[in-house]
Amino acid sequence: MTLITIEQVNELTRERLPFTKPYAFNVLQLKHGEAKVAMPANEEILRPGGTIAGPAMMALADYAIYVAVMSAIGPVEMAVTTNLNVNFLHRPPPGELVAWAKLLKLGKRLAIASVDITARNEDSLVAHATGTYSIPPTREIQSNG
Repeated sequence: MTLITIEQVNELTRERLPFTKPYAFNVLQLKHGEAKVAMPANEEILRPGGTIAGPAMMALADYAIYVAVMSAIGPVEMAVTTNLNVNFLHRPPPGELVAWAKLLKLGKRLAIASVDITARNEDSLVAHATGTYSIPPTREIQSNG
């Protein structure tokens, strides 16, 4: 069971994460410790040559981890990225990308995740990421939640 719904993620994203607007993230699926997120291609995230820009793929991976963390701990918006490592494997086509984030470890203060990014309806990876999130201590969760 997830501790946040897709609707709650979308509301939090709209209201508290305005920097995500150009990416138009769409949460497709949530499981406890897992999130599937899509990012449509648009002119704002394309680089010369018509491919998705690397920083946009990094943002997709980071956001997918954030959502996976919240699926396991609830809507703790102050959880933050402490590390993100991305390997770009293949040039993606100029279309929607899908990220599947899965928590590898969830501790009291840190969450570690893996993310696979593919083009929509394709199996081959265009990027793979690992990331670590810092989870605020319980007293901060209670005062902000």
